[in-house]
Amino acid sequence: MKQAFDINWQAEPARVVAEVASHAERIETPCADGTMVWHRWKGPEGRPPLVLLHGGWGSWTHWIKAIPTLAARTTILAGDIPGMGDSADIGRPETIDPVAPIIADGIADLLQNAQRFDIAGFSFGGVASAHVAARHGKRCRSFTAVGAAGFGPLHYIVQGIQVPDPRLSDNEIDAIHRTNLKLLMLAHETSIDPLAVLVHRTNIERGRLRSRRISLSTALLDILPRIESRIGGIWGELDVTGGGFVDIEERRELFRAQQPACLFDIISNAGHWVMYEASDSFVATLCRHLEHYDTEGG
Repeated sequence: MKQAFDINWQAEPARVVAEVASHAERIETPCADGTMVWHRWKGPEGRPPLVLLHGGWGSWTHWIKAIPTLAARTTILAGDIPGMGDSADIGRPETIDPVAPIIADGIADLLQNAQRFDIAGFSFGGVASAHVAARHGKRCRSFTAVGAAGFGPLHYIVQGIQVPDPRLSDNEIDAIHRTNLKLLMLAHETSIDPLAVLVHRTNIERGRLRSRRISLSTALLDILPRIESRIGGIWGELDVTGGGFVDIEERRELFRAQQPACLFDIISNAGHWVMYEASDSFVATLCRHLEHYDTEGG
């Protein structure tokens, strides 16, 4: 698929992150006593911009592999959720309620004249995106859950995740993050490349918002009936938080109970961080969903 800009993915990981970021405009919107930080990659006009929200203990870099191709289709707005990445803290909320309005208001600030938009949210970001979609009503054209949390007892809790002691050497810390990536994020050892380790380590070191309680709640299921936009989903077949193909299909049925014709795809041979591990398949799938909404005239 066409890319908005070329990236040498084999380059030194910090350089890759900097290069992708260099093609974006950094924007700030209000967030408690500070700001929420967004990155905007300007794409062709004529289609609704696509808002991307990352997972827990993450930042916009969760989407790094997908951004160059998605930005060739339309404008991309990737936000650092409050309390994560470069965005300001908002304390320790126990529900999504204090978080979603900050994001929703930020989108309203960034998109003028009631411009419509699509939104996709990964893991914890799926919960946040669902609530943002509900707050914006029909202004949000579509909500796509990507390996989303917020399914209550359907969410599988991954055991064995370790928090590295900062007194360890860099190599020892990276080794722990590699183990954590294999346990939670990526299905295959070969997917755990230096860029994945850098992105994961940097995000964990900057994360302050304790999102796990919200992720384990039914916050997505509860809001789903109140979303006026099109809804859909994309999961990796081997997503450990989803419990495997059969349990992910149960999520599909929950979505289709709300909208029987909704698009919901399970990408084979990919884990939780599906847009990194199977980036080409993920982007092709998401673009197919968005193009379907284009043809619907929604």
